[in-house]
Amino acid sequence: MNVFLFGAGYSARAFAKAIAGEADFIGGTTRDSAKFSGLKKDGITPFLFHGTHASQEIVDQLASITHLVVSTSPGQSGDPVLAQFGDTIRHGMPKLQWIGYLSTVGVYGNHAGAWVDETTPCHPVSARSGERVEAERGWQKLAHERDVPLAILRLAGIYGPGRNAFVNLANGTARRLNKAGQVFNRIHVDDIAGALRFLSIRNESGIFNITDDEPAPPQDVVAYAAELMGVEPPEESDFETAPLTPMARSFYGENKRVSNARIKKLGYSFRYPDYGTAFAAMWRDGSWR
Repeated sequence: MNVFLFGAGYSARAFAKAIAGEADFIGGTTRDSAKFSGLKKDGITPFLFHGTHASQEIVDQLASITHLVVSTSPGQSGDPVLAQFGDTIRHGMPKLQWIGYLSTVGVYGNHAGAWVDETTPCHPVSARSGERVEAERGWQKLAHERDVPLAILRLAGIYGPGRNAFVNLANGTARRLNKAGQVFNRIHVDDIAGALRFLSIRNESGIFNITDDEPAPPQDVVAYAAELMGVEPPEESDFETAPLTPMARSFYGENKRVSNARIKKLGYSFRYPDYGTAFAAMWRDGSWR
């Protein structure tokens, strides 16, 4: 297995660690050459990609790649990988066996707390989720043209080492916003890595929700983390009157419960099926830092 990661960020690097002993080569892109040393420590051969042009170095490397993972964000002008490397993927990757695209459950939009699954039509609320829908379609079109399996992983709110309520409590940025009836699904980064590994080894195609089993109010998660830490949780504040950035407020405009039944039916078992299991483990072993 020769793997290339477009956007070797938080989730993609966790995937690289998960397949370290199984892949013959792992390459990955970053916009910042200062991150090269960190990527190398994770076993990733680093490449610069700013999203504006296709370097010959990456084009040459793609010729030997069997598994492609795309974790870059689209913008108003579309998906940068499709724009700069679409022709290479179509015509210059003779060994390509599988593509994985990391998307978001935001594509479903707002369902007033109701359950959604992969058959639910996309009705994105935010511009960024609308861009994700367009990017998904672009990758589906390319995969169809190439006749190669494409797995679209729609991710819930990502947490894990360095990104969690413990960190926010420790640095004083934790908040407990209360909006009546609001719930979110979450996903530990190790389960994103695990799901990617599971789907890539099997060359699976389709759309898969990568979320936990327990959509929950965000203020409950902060309270649970505070209980484990033995500290007082911050006071609850009312969502309607809280000072929030437009982006932060927009997250609360989507309220849904997201089913992960499809990938479980294939045989994937979530390491952290709910935030309680994950937070207890992170606190116990110190991996929250």
